[in-house]
Amino acid sequence: MKSKGFQWSDALEFVDTPGEGISVRALCQLEEGDVVAKMPKEACLTTKTSGAREIIEEAGLDGHLGLAFAIMYERSLGEDSPWYGYLQLLPHQECVPIVWTLNEVNELLCGTELHQTVQEDKALIYEDWKENILPLLDLAPLKLNPKFFDIEQYFAAKSLISSRSFEIDDYHGFGMVPLADLFNHKTGAEDVHFTAMSSNYESGSDVDGSNNDEGIVKEEVALAQNSSTDMTASIDANVGNNIDSDLESSSVSEDDTSMLEMITIKNVSSGTEVFNTYGLLGNAALLHRYGFTEQDNSYDIVNIDMELVLQWCSSAFSDRHSRARVSLWRRLGYSACGSQDSEYFEISFDGEPQIELLILLHIMLLLDDAYQKLDLSVSVAGNCPESNGGTTHLNGNIFPNEAFNMSKKSLLPKRVCDALLSLADMRESLYGLNSVEDDIEALERCSLDRERKLYHSLVLRINERKILQKLRNYASQPFEINKHSSPRKKMKRTTEKSD
Repeated sequence: MKSKGFQWSDALEFVDTPGEGISVRALCQLEEGDVVAKMPKEACLTTKTSGAREIIEEAGLDGHLGLAFAIMYERSLGEDSPWYGYLQLLPHQECVPIVWTLNEVNELLCGTELHQTVQEDKALIYEDWKENILPLLDLAPLKLNPKFFDIEQYFAAKSLISSRSFEIDDYHGFGMVPLADLFNHKTGAEDVHFTAMSSNYESGSDVDGSNNDEGIVKEEVALAQNSSTDMTASIDANVGNNIDSDLESSSVSEDDTSMLEMITIKNVSSGTEVFNTYGLLGNAALLHRYGFTEQDNSYDIVNIDMELVLQWCSSAFSDRHSRARVSLWRRLGYSACGSQDSEYFEISFDGEPQIELLILLHIMLLLDDAYQKLDLSVSVAGNCPESNGGTTHLNGNIFPNEAFNMSKKSLLPKRVCDALLSLADMRESLYGLNSVEDDIEALERCSLDRERKLYHSLVLRINERKILQKLRNYASQPFEINKHSSPRKKMKRTTEKSD
């Protein structure tokens, strides 16, 4: 690795633990601002450095699609690939839900925030392969070995990209970065930060992937192969103990657009694991992208789909009633998260619903006279932003006090509370017949090493169901919004679609 320009501090120890994989630990105190590792961009596996670059560009394979093809192509080269050692160290695929069978997805993720998302992802990934990769196998001049480019190989490559790729710069896009991907994630506990300097590469000034020497990361393979009997290993004599002079300083190095860096953002004590972080993500996002979960993740949320709200409404009111009330809610300037094709409301980790949901429930439950007055007032007022003595502003919208018959201090009258309780029950019914207590008992019996999929799906289910219980507690207690309250800032769904 060092022959290709990789550099790392001798204060780092790389440890391989059974069932957990490789982690990075500090052999001595690390100071804030230390540059603990450097990785050359041209030694990373990207669409620009891969030997498949011309194929990728001619076929117009952009983004993750192109990177997936690059990974499959380099794997097809075997020992002739400059990344052979690195690819040998990586698992064939990461245990993220997109590579689970459909039966596993339907059984283990039923009711969770991931269920529908993963189903859609698997369908989209298959279509991407069918439309963009499969036709290339029929082109004789390319001489591609079909067994390295089939749908299973494509899913495997996509799983590695989901869990291990980094955004390098505008030129390279996303890529696989040896060494940087050895640092594990811990939510809210970032020790090192991945820094990619901006690049001003022009299209003709790059280094072609075929010019990379064979085995640029064979030391990483040596790391896994030369583990001691307790399965711990450190990069020592296999890769050399001498560190480059620019890593001996505890200060951040000068900008170098050809290098990527791992920099400590706080002091790290000797003997502790050095963590990177993938962001402040809930368990749905962690499992979706990286294949693991965290107990008591404070960034977990539960979504209640607009469709579920309308189902609740249809049990008490006509479809005409529901459509009219939702229309008025929208005219007042409110909206849910997502798009109109897939709208939802977030329930926070503490069980607090989005204020937009509370207001929608209020409007749904208005008596006809109050609704007619509010509807007329909105029609007359239009989108006028000005306030007057007869209106109340909430979230920047106009609510005539006498028509809406509500105050700032009481957004949870009994009827709204009852509606929230019903929605919580309807949302929980999606998990099936097992109770949350059943899930907790199953998790206690579950082995993470042997039943990884079941373990993490149970953690996700349990945490989501605990949030629903908090929602019930929230709806069962008097609640007042003070004069400084405002709607929670809407966040994007944690389960973004795969490219």
